[in-house]
Amino acid sequence: MSTAYEELFRQALRIRMAEEKIAELYPSDKIQSPVHLSIGQEPHAAAVIGQLRKGDEVFTSYRNHAVYLAKGGDMKKMFAELYGKADGISKGKAGSMHLCAPEVGMMGASAIVSATLPHALGAAYAFKILRKKNIAVSITGDGSTEEGVFCECLNFASLKKLPLLFVIENNGLAIHSHIGTRQAFDLRKLALAYNIPYLNSDEGFDMTSIALKMRGAAARIRKTSTPMLFEIRTCRYKQHVGVSEDFDKGYRSRSEFNKWYARDPLVHNKKLINKYRSGIEKEINNAVDYAEKARFPGRGELLKDVC
Repeated sequence: MSTAYEELFRQALRIRMAEEKIAELYPSDKIQSPVHLSIGQEPHAAAVIGQLRKGDEVFTSYRNHAVYLAKGGDMKKMFAELYGKADGISKGKAGSMHLCAPEVGMMGASAIVSATLPHALGAAYAFKILRKKNIAVSITGDGSTEEGVFCECLNFASLKKLPLLFVIENNGLAIHSHIGTRQAFDLRKLALAYNIPYLNSDEGFDMTSIALKMRGAAARIRKTSTPMLFEIRTCRYKQHVGVSEDFDKGYRSRSEFNKWYARDPLVHNKKLINKYRSGIEKEINNAVDYAEKARFPGRGELLKDVC
């Protein structure tokens, strides 16, 4: 097993365990915001982010813990933010859905579907104007492709030949709605209609394959300064927002979940789990302890930095 794969695995496991800790803490009401968990979607996040360079910038959605941690965001500040503490990344005001760490290229997330797509587009345009060899990456869910701004960004990125990668995490669901009841279009054909090359992976757990495809896509974008789209099939283990499994709601089946779970390396690769678990647990416990001891913002902070 390669060192590169082990590092991707460690990063994915780190995200999984951090989110499991969030799920454990959530019923206590210590976490002061709604949470959209990435459990089930960590492997491809680690594989995609792991191929980026310093200076590349990532923009994503409210389901952003995995991207934040994989890009190098500070775990202590993340937990403090979830706790609503002044030592959080946004002094406790942003919560789970708006994580950012611009110092490492995690430029931001938004609770509004597709809201960060034009931000990624703008970053890519700036890279081109400044003749930088960096790329911008937009990571959003399949629901974002139904928004008008998605097509506008595809068109403008292709027209201006911008170094932008659209990554679509396709878990087949937009809250409770299946993709077949929402979309009359084929994403591959849509991308090609705008002259944007399309890549896909039907196995979000295949970190090696996704990393190779991502590496090739990033190299091509840097060389040609033209956009690409990478669709990754994956599975959301938890409910849309919150920490429950919600199979009782009737909109998805446990049998489909079980097919994914049976292939999940973060469940079945006991050797690597045992190798890295204790070190990750220590990091997470330190982050939680940091959040527990951090102070809440004072009244004077209430209206600061609020637009």
